[in-house]
Amino acid sequence: MKNKPIYVEIPIQSDTETIWKFTQTPDLHEKWDLRFSSISYLPKDEVKQQQKFSYKTRIGFGLQIKGWGRSSGSSNTKDGSKVSSLQFGSDQTVSIIKEGGGYWKYIPQQDSTLFLTKYNYKTRFGYLGKLFDFFIFRPLMGWATAISFAVLKRWIEEGEMPTTQYLRFFSSWLFTLLFSFIWLYHGLASKLIHQHPVELSMVQTALSINVKQASVLIMITGAIEVMFGLMWLFYENRRWLYIIQIAIFPLLGIIASLTTPDQLFHPFNPVTFNLALLVVSIVGLHTTKNIPTARSCKRK
Repeated sequence: MKNKPIYVEIPIQSDTETIWKFTQTPDLHEKWDLRFSSISYLPKDEVKQQQKFSYKTRIGFGLQIKGWGRSSGSSNTKDGSKVSSLQFGSDQTVSIIKEGGGYWKYIPQQDSTLFLTKYNYKTRFGYLGKLFDFFIFRPLMGWATAISFAVLKRWIEEGEMPTTQYLRFFSSWLFTLLFSFIWLYHGLASKLIHQHPVELSMVQTALSINVKQASVLIMITGAIEVMFGLMWLFYENRRWLYIIQIAIFPLLGIIASLTTPDQLFHPFNPVTFNLALLVVSIVGLHTTKNIPTARSCKRK
C-alpha cells in the first residue's frame, strides 16, 4: 500500500514577501495552520544554518503530540519565487507520524502569488498504521492543510482573523449536525419506527381522516423528514435549507397549536420548541456567509 504525497495549492492576491512573513513567522503561522497548536523556533548558531523548531498539536482529552522540525529557505532571483524545504517528525511513540519532509513554494504571478505545498511522511505501528493513515489520517491531514490555506488566503486578502473564520466554520458544522440529527430522529423515531398517538390524533383532527389514512400520511411525512435530514449532510448549499426551516418552523408551530391547543400548556410544547429552532436557524444562516472551504484549493 503506497500512499501518495499530500499536495495543496492556492492563489493568494498578495506579494511573495507578505505570504512568506505569514507562513515563516511562528506567532503568525500557528494562528492559521489547523495542524499545529504552537510553533517555537530554537536558537541557531549561524545565519546560514537550518532553522530548527519544535511544535505541539493538541488532539483532545488533554493530550498533545510534540514534534521537531528543520527548515531552510532559498530564493530565485530570476522569477522571484521562494522555496522553504522542511523536515519534521516526532519521537513520541503515540504519534502516527514518525518522520517526513516536504516544501512550501511561493511563485509570483501577474496579480497574486501561487502558494503551494507538497509533503510526505513515514508512519508507525506497522501495517495497521499504514491502513489507518491511508483511510483516515492522511485524508484528514490533506483536508486540514487545504482548509488552513483557505483561512490564510482570507486573512491576507480580507483581513479576517483565523480565530473568527474557524469559529464560523465549526459553528456551521455544529448547526449542520444538530439539524440533521433532529430531522432524522423525528422522522424515524416518531413516524417510521413508532407513531406517537398524539401525532396520529393531531393529523386526524386537522384533516378529518381515519386512523389508517393518518398513519400512511405520517409515514410519508417521516420519509420526507429523513430525506431532509440527509440533505443537511450531503447538500452543499445549506443556505436554502436554513431558509426552508425559517419558513416552516413558525408554520408547524401554528398548526400544532390550532389542532391540539392543550399542548400549549405542556413543557417544551410546539410553540417553544419551534421558536427555539427558528432562532437557531436564523443564527445558523448567518454563519454560512464566507465560510472557508478546502474546495477552494487545488489538491492534485
